[in-house]
Amino acid sequence: MTDSKYFTTTKKGEIFELKSELNNDKKEKKKEAVKKVIASMTVGKDVSALFPDVVNCMQTDNLELKKLVYLYLMNYAKSQPDMAIMAVNTFVKDCEDPNPLIRALAVRTMGCIRVDKITEYLCEPLRKCLKDEDPYVRKTAAVCVAKLYDISSGLVEDQGFLEQLKELLSDSNPMVVANAVAALSEINESSPTGQLLVELSTSTINKLLTALNECTEWGQVFILDSLSNYTPRDDREAQSICERITPRLAHANAAVVLSAVKVLIKMMEILQGDVEFCNTLSKKLAPPLVTLLSSEPEVQYVALRNINLIVQKKPDILKHEMKVFFVKYNDPIYVKLEKLDIMIRLASQANIAQVLSELKEYATEVDVDFVRKAVRAIGRCAIKVEPSAERCVTTLLELIQTKVNYVVQEAIVVIKDIFRKYPNKYESIISTLCENLDTLDEPEARASMVWIIGEYAERIDNADELLDSFLEGFADENAQVQLQLLTAVVKLFLKRPQHTQSLVQHVLSLATQDSDNPDLRDRGFIYWRLLSTDPAAAKEVVLAEKPLISEETDLLEPTLLDELICHISSLASVYHKPPTAFVEGRSAGVRKTLPARQGSDEVSSSVATVIPNQESLIGDLLSMDLGGPTIPTPAPVTAPTSNVDLLGGVDVLLGSGPDLTGGAAPSTTGLLGDIFGITTTPTMYTPPKSLWLPADKGKGLEIQGTFSRRSGQIYMEMTLTNKAMQAMTGFAIQFNKNSFGLAPATPMNITALQPGQSLEYSLPINPSGPVQRMEPLMTLQVAIKNNVDVFYYACQIPIQVLFIEDGSLDKRVFLTTWRDIPSANEMQYNLNDIKGTTDSVSNKMTLSNIFTIAKRNVEGQDMLYQSLKLTNNIWVLLELKLTPGVSYATLSLKSRSVEVAPFIFQAYESICKN
Repeated sequence: MTDSKYFTTTKKGEIFELKSELNNDKKEKKKEAVKKVIASMTVGKDVSALFPDVVNCMQTDNLELKKLVYLYLMNYAKSQPDMAIMAVNTFVKDCEDPNPLIRALAVRTMGCIRVDKITEYLCEPLRKCLKDEDPYVRKTAAVCVAKLYDISSGLVEDQGFLEQLKELLSDSNPMVVANAVAALSEINESSPTGQLLVELSTSTINKLLTALNECTEWGQVFILDSLSNYTPRDDREAQSICERITPRLAHANAAVVLSAVKVLIKMMEILQGDVEFCNTLSKKLAPPLVTLLSSEPEVQYVALRNINLIVQKKPDILKHEMKVFFVKYNDPIYVKLEKLDIMIRLASQANIAQVLSELKEYATEVDVDFVRKAVRAIGRCAIKVEPSAERCVTTLLELIQTKVNYVVQEAIVVIKDIFRKYPNKYESIISTLCENLDTLDEPEARASMVWIIGEYAERIDNADELLDSFLEGFADENAQVQLQLLTAVVKLFLKRPQHTQSLVQHVLSLATQDSDNPDLRDRGFIYWRLLSTDPAAAKEVVLAEKPLISEETDLLEPTLLDELICHISSLASVYHKPPTAFVEGRSAGVRKTLPARQGSDEVSSSVATVIPNQESLIGDLLSMDLGGPTIPTPAPVTAPTSNVDLLGGVDVLLGSGPDLTGGAAPSTTGLLGDIFGITTTPTMYTPPKSLWLPADKGKGLEIQGTFSRRSGQIYMEMTLTNKAMQAMTGFAIQFNKNSFGLAPATPMNITALQPGQSLEYSLPINPSGPVQRMEPLMTLQVAIKNNVDVFYYACQIPIQVLFIEDGSLDKRVFLTTWRDIPSANEMQYNLNDIKGTTDSVSNKMTLSNIFTIAKRNVEGQDMLYQSLKLTNNIWVLLELKLTPGVSYATLSLKSRSVEVAPFIFQAYESICKN
């Protein structure tokens, strides 16, 4: 009879019966009773009342019974910590049992019981098991160290378990080595500081490579993942590692294959100079990747997502394997779409005929989503492979002739992109497109058609009639279509002003008076102002030559791609997102990236990094005025009338910003102190200035700077020095998108900087700009311009300037919020060299907008409960433990956005030491 009988008990008084059975003298009865208890526990019944009776069953030689009791203990020890102590003696005794299975079981269970009182007793048995003569016990103990580190990292470091774990890397048993590697990797990832606690050396790598051939497939995955974090000393070592890992490509397990591919791609980056070796390695990588596509659909999908990354990084690896990615009729839709994406990435002049033939076939399928993607793929091929553009356009026209509604609409969308890529080349097909105007019902297709009519209005005889037909239902159109209609009609008016004046007035009236969409209204007002004041300028703006669209619009950003390549065979490579984007409550490991290529110019990291090439920033820096700086003139304040000048001057609030004559803006308190002799109060801690732009990079312009916060306003404090032989004028500044949306609040107003002159300047900053997560999080990329050139540099924002004045919480709200935030989102940090008393530390924190909510003394330690709030409304709760007379403290932090934790720890260090 099976064990299912244990799950069908519904009797009353069952707990009492189980209690008596657990205390029965007969071993079989006892075992039966424990099985019933475990079954009840599994289905969710509360059997915690039987805790002492189950613990009494631990004293047995029966391995099966012992396993069941240990399972019960793991589940209920946390809710019964005082009673769990009763089991400690048995655990310690079992750790010295002659049977290695029992020794391993005991140490594993103790590691799984997350009770502080039991953790204290775990150290000695664990130390013995790490040196046990049986490899099964050693490998179990290795994993137990990682579990203990998660409970108490300080205890693991103090007891020397990390050193013992490193010693196991040299163990004679490959499974012990694999488990030691797995444990060390886990410890590295869960390290609160995000620093690597274990550095791999050449001798360690050799031991890992030796164990690689003999351990299980999951052991191999752990070892390969560790090898991917190692940077060889020279090319010879890198080649040796590649040769010893290459046999793993033939493994039956997909995870082992992908992990091996990850290591080899990293080594190829290091060995870029050795072209012949890299080419040979590339040929070896293709077959295993192709083999993965013969697995079940779920494995295929994971393989395809990883291959997508590999193709973006190393397209040559699979350039001859196009046929493998052709879609099969029985592939699930998610596999079909991924294959289609990779086909486009591999498309080239050599295989475009094959690809187009396949795509045309796909466009006749029954799956609408797949057909749309296939039609769009034809357009992408036209943009990517220029010689094939005409064939692609012909194919699209043939698809339009099918008159299948969704095919026609998708074709029009991609033809718009083709027109943008190849202006004035395929306009002959516009008449064919216009024939299908009445069938368009999707916003994107309608918007694309309107764009085409507006762009080529001078070549379409009845363009005004076509656009007018759209205006009849203007209010019901999607916002995307409305915006395109507005622009298209203005283009038409600028090209044919005599006959379309009433049409443009009609559309401007619809956009500005009848619409609730602020984007549409604003664009309408701007066009109205342009057309009414300076038609020539309007022509230059609206009919300006547009930049050609890029070949690949969906390629991952290079630094993100490098990071994801380092995470091949993990969830990050399936999501195409870094671990920090979806892993909460932990550091998500140290941020990984591929090694720098040989011969690349490395900039010293001792100062803020200077961005070496303009291409890395110029695309994102938002339309800096490259002419001379324009100083806004205050407009006279007049009573509002019905004829409002929407684009008129902006009122300037005098005295509310920094001193615009070039000097730093003195604080109000400082001025009062100078005039009336008032003693100035302490202010928020401001870090000392560091070198941002060296003179050799700035063609004589040197910038030192820091950030401060005064009266709720953030300032960039700069010392600008002209070390060139000529005067510098026409200064302007722009920030790239950044993690907190920081942007200059006013234009930079420096009239001139003479040779040899130094100037102190305060630039007010607002957190209202565009937001984009940076790596590291607090990086700010800056472009500064003068009459000499445009210069780019990056600096780090001290997080304390983002602490806002509204960061204090009510005690009850603090307590509730602390409980609501998951314990996984709690991080700890040790502060050193604390200066001053508890009260003085609290006062320093308050000056920096870190507010003490409550204070109490527990066993001689002062506990400060504090809160702060960042400019983007991220709340952070903190507990600071200070021991009077001792210069170090412990800081615990809880937040729903733990990525800010390392920077807040740095801020505490800086504030406490000053």
